[in-house]
Amino acid sequence: MPLIVAGPGVPAGVVVEEIAENIDLCPTFVELGGSVPPPAVDGRSLVPLLHGQKVPEWRTAALVEHHGPHGDPTDPDAPALRSGNPSTYEAVRNRSSVYVEYVDGDRESHDFTTDPNELINSYGSLADDETAALHAPVEGVKNCHSAAACAEAEHPHSGAMRK
Repeated sequence: MPLIVAGPGVPAGVVVEEIAENIDLCPTFVELGGSVPPPAVDGRSLVPLLHGQKVPEWRTAALVEHHGPHGDPTDPDAPALRSGNPSTYEAVRNRSSVYVEYVDGDRESHDFTTDPNELINSYGSLADDETAALHAPVEGVKNCHSAAACAEAEHPHSGAMRK
């Protein structure tokens, strides 16, 4: 999902390919407001990217989570019956692949270069060391609780998700 930004000091028509997440909005707004985010904030300020700067060690992957479905009929955001609302999952996505772990134990792996529409789940054909390398960043990113810890988790040492 693209993030579109406009404002003073933001060049028009520039496309930045770096991976941004909604956790980056708080530190970005704090920096734009002239302050420094507290160290416990998970995200990183997008301000350098907005000003065209290259940021060394920017994230190469993002955690994607979904918690549901739930059965609370009073929730105004509750999905309609048969709406396709998936079960709870965590996934790590980078520019060229996505790996998904569902709460029920199912797993998916898709390489966007050979499977751009995510129709072929290649998880079953992966070797044990490859599945372990895919699982490690999911655990690391979903359990980090500071900008420094999340930056470390976003750069897994195995290289399985770094493409």
